[in-house]
Amino acid sequence: MITVETIVDGLEAHYEHEVLRIQAWGPNALRVRITRAGHTALDHGALSVPPTPTDPATGRSTPPPSPSITIHEDGVGATLSHGRIGATLTTDIGAGIPRLHLTITRDGETLLEEQPEHFLWPGAHGFYPTGGMTQTHQVFASTPDERFYGLGQSTHGFLNHKGLVIDLVQRNGVVSIPFVLSNRGYGFLWNNPAVGRVEFASHQTRWISDDSQAIDYWVCLGDTPADILDAYTAATGRAPVLPEWASGFWQSKLRYTSQEELLDVAREYQRRSLPLSVIVSDFFHWTAMGDYRFDPAEFPDPAAMVKELAAMGTKLMVSVWPTIAKTSQNYEEMRQKGYLIATDQGLEFHQQIQDKGMSCAMPNAFYDATNPEARRYLWDKLKAGYHDLGIDVFWLDADEPEVVPCQPANLRFYAGKGAEVFNAYPRDHAKGVAEGLAAAGTPHTVLLSRSAWAGQAQYGTAVWSGDIAPTWQALKEQIPAGLSIGIAGIPWWTSDIGGFHGGDPTDPAYQELFIRWFQYGTFCPLFRLHGHREPREAVGSVNTGGPNEVWSYGEVAYEVAAAHIHLREKLRPYIQGLMEEAARSGLPPMRPLFIDFPQDQACWADREQFMFGPNLLVCPVTAPGVTSLEVYLPAGRRWRDIATGTTYEGGQSVEVPAPLERIPLFLREGADIPL
Repeated sequence: MITVETIVDGLEAHYEHEVLRIQAWGPNALRVRITRAGHTALDHGALSVPPTPTDPATGRSTPPPSPSITIHEDGVGATLSHGRIGATLTTDIGAGIPRLHLTITRDGETLLEEQPEHFLWPGAHGFYPTGGMTQTHQVFASTPDERFYGLGQSTHGFLNHKGLVIDLVQRNGVVSIPFVLSNRGYGFLWNNPAVGRVEFASHQTRWISDDSQAIDYWVCLGDTPADILDAYTAATGRAPVLPEWASGFWQSKLRYTSQEELLDVAREYQRRSLPLSVIVSDFFHWTAMGDYRFDPAEFPDPAAMVKELAAMGTKLMVSVWPTIAKTSQNYEEMRQKGYLIATDQGLEFHQQIQDKGMSCAMPNAFYDATNPEARRYLWDKLKAGYHDLGIDVFWLDADEPEVVPCQPANLRFYAGKGAEVFNAYPRDHAKGVAEGLAAAGTPHTVLLSRSAWAGQAQYGTAVWSGDIAPTWQALKEQIPAGLSIGIAGIPWWTSDIGGFHGGDPTDPAYQELFIRWFQYGTFCPLFRLHGHREPREAVGSVNTGGPNEVWSYGEVAYEVAAAHIHLREKLRPYIQGLMEEAARSGLPPMRPLFIDFPQDQACWADREQFMFGPNLLVCPVTAPGVTSLEVYLPAGRRWRDIATGTTYEGGQSVEVPAPLERIPLFLREGADIPL
């Protein structure tokens, strides 16, 4: 028999050793939590408080509707309705063994239903202790034609995840954000930062956490994909409005080895009349990893450097790692105060690198970003070493955290066991820096991060796609990667134009790749050039990498790059409007076609093209030697080819010119963008 109690915002059911709570959590949205009786469940997820709906006309908060709850007197179940969404809880007798069975409904019709893993045992959700860890499973029925989008950033090259098995773990180039948007009209957040996986089989979807004391998920309804993204980002946290300076061109390379070298690059951009919004001081500018300050031998007067750059209209971004070398002046204090990630077995070292003063690579530690005191300690160092010099743009590199080998179960965090909370590390890291900036009077900036988790956008996080290869395949993979992370709630995104690991600027074949990547990058939310170009040295503190400025790639590439930098300048007012919309509704500037054209079923298919806002259709070239391209034009609109002026009816594929100097761009009829 199920024992059901009414609570303020939902219901709580008890059955055998199981406790199941269903709560209204935003308009037409429910949060479901399942625990074992007597077990305290860690809540380090993305849902702090239910979002408060607002009146569109006045912008004022309105009281959320109280959920309607019906409890069956015979003890076999309960129903709950909250607006159009509902939940029905019953006992499924299966093969004679009763189990709790939950169905999520829309307007009374089944939308998402649990599916037992076996007709006898286990059920559709459960806890499986093994080896000191507790694995959790949650299974839902699905159909072969259901599609799933989002889930952060992957390198597999697909937009639709149906048929895939995806590890839920942070890695360099892989950003695990466990939110998906279904073409059946709902969004689903697996609200658990534990390491695990999700399996999108043809008949079912199974979510698994390797170590967790609770099953915790959130479901929302939406008439359109945009409605779903609005609800999801309202529940987890939206990005602020992107600062206007950030929408221009960003220059970076592996490392500028001195203050004068960095300034000379910025001066050359100015001499060539190429607008430069940001220039980057990457790793090893420090005295030691974890000191969080400039090496005075290389950067004798960083305050003067910042001042000169500002006079050019250029911000300086610095790379700060969460790693602490044993040679750092801060290491011993952080170790003694418990500010480093601990381990179950072995010393508190999680990666090795050849830092300054080291003859070879040596182990270093990571600070514990889940510890509020450790976050405050780190910010105090960043403030003294950078912010007090006028620097307020930070590059949060290696913040997966990039422990090598990746063994989360061996880690111990302030917030819990490694396998339980590992995936939330980048969010907590960004939170500490954002809160420090706000306390210092600098709330609006960009934190460029290599990783992210649900809700991290609210801390001004931009993500780039990690240390990718300089290949055509890698370029092709960037398109679904950027679209997927936008759906997962991160609207500020970019990639290393040209790839990261290599690339010879003097090679004509690579120059073609660079040109096509630069064209694509022009229409990404952030426009950033970075890479470790040839000739490359062995990894170590002397590493500089080859030249990576736009004039490094030959005259043809330079002319194309310069033209696109100026094109980006023309687009900046349009981009700023897109960023304001992202802050209001969670709608990412760069998005799949189905976001704007959900009624056109062809727009739900995987395609190497995307919308940049509601009016601009971008069709990147992702293969060498291409001079024409077949593109699909969404139905219901007419589209004008920017280059040729030809107008086409939507709902068809057309072959259009794609010469080396440009990629196909289409403007929705009636839109006015100064191109």
